[in-house]
This record gives sequence, C-alpha cells and structure tokens, in this order.
Amino acid sequence: MSLVSVPPRSSAFNFHLGLLLSAAIILIWSGLHPNGRFNWLMETFPAMIAGIVLVATYHRFRSTTITYFLIWIFALILMIGGHYTYAQVPIGNWARDHFNLSRNHFDRIGHFFQGVVPAVVVRELLLRTSTLRRGLWLPVLCVAMAFSVSAGYELFEWRYAVTFGGKQADDFLGSQGDIWDSQEDMATALIGAILAMGIVPFVQDRQLNEV
Repeated sequence: MSLVSVPPRSSAFNFHLGLLLSAAIILIWSGLHPNGRFNWLMETFPAMIAGIVLVATYHRFRSTTITYFLIWIFALILMIGGHYTYAQVPIGNWARDHFNLSRNHFDRIGHFFQGVVPAVVVRELLLRTSTLRRGLWLPVLCVAMAFSVSAGYELFEWRYAVTFGGKQADDFLGSQGDIWDSQEDMATALIGAILAMGIVPFVQDRQLNEV
C-alpha cells in the first residue's frame, strides 16, 4: 500500500508526506541537465530505491519521524551531488574559496550522513524486530554496521573506477586528487555513526513509543 493511501492519523503523517513530496521535487530538479547523466543515476539510485522501499512499507512498518528526516537529508545530499558532481557543488566551492580549503568538501557531508543514517536505521530495526535491548552492545553494533556500509561503498567505488576510468570515474569518486580520500571518507562516516548514537536515541526512543 502506498503512502498516499494511508489515512492521515496525525501531524506526523503530514510531515512524512511533506518529506516525500519535497524529495520528489528535488529529485526531478537534480535530473534536469545534470553534469553527466550516468553519474547522476549512480549517485541518486540509492535514494530512489530507499524512497520506494519506505513508501511500500509505510503502512506495515512506519518508522520514526527522526529516521525519516535523516534519510531525507541524506537523499537530498545524494541528489545535489548527483546533479553537480560532488567536486563541483557550488556551496562546497564557496566554502573552499572562502575558508582557503584544499578542496571542495561537500562529499564529506555525504559520507558523514552515510554513517549517521545506517546507524539510526539499524538501531530502530534492532529495537523493533529483535530481542536486543538498550545497552552497550546496541550502539556498538549500530556503529559497526554503519562502518561496514561505508567500507562496502568504498570497495564499490574502487571497482567502479577500475571498470570505467577517466572523467566518469573521477566525477563519481570525487577524490579531487586526495590519495587518502577513501580512508578519510570512512573516518567521516565513523564519526557520523558515533555522534548519531550519542545524540539521536534521545529523540528516537521517545518516538518509538508512538509508532
């Protein structure tokens, strides 16, 4: 059953619907004359798949608002990066020039949320579908899972670069000549996951009592 067929039950439903519609609008914008059609598809494909899954499962397994909101932020980052390529996102170029940075760091924001979102999603899934309860092992497992997602993505980027090469691979990797880019990306995701497990549970636990 689709999201729009669920009768409104609260202001949370309207907020969730607003997230979905705004993400759809940004996705359409990002697909208009992107800097490389195939690169756009590769960058935005995870967001599109996540959107389909969340809509399809909304009636049977409605997640917390904080989880939807963080997924929404991550999806917007993917769409913006897909439109411009991460090395050319305007706000990243502005920050690079204004603060005398070595490169456009917009992709670091994406990798930060690549740690935050999996950790938050896994935490909610474990609490709602397993016998695991709050305690030391819960955040440890969530951070480990998020870090595994980040490492897996770096392996995927490696194979993508080896397979395609050239400008297409450079646009997708967004390393901008940084030889430690993969390691720094994983470290950024790890920081995001750890911070998420220290902050998000205060909101997520309260919302879990309402779903």
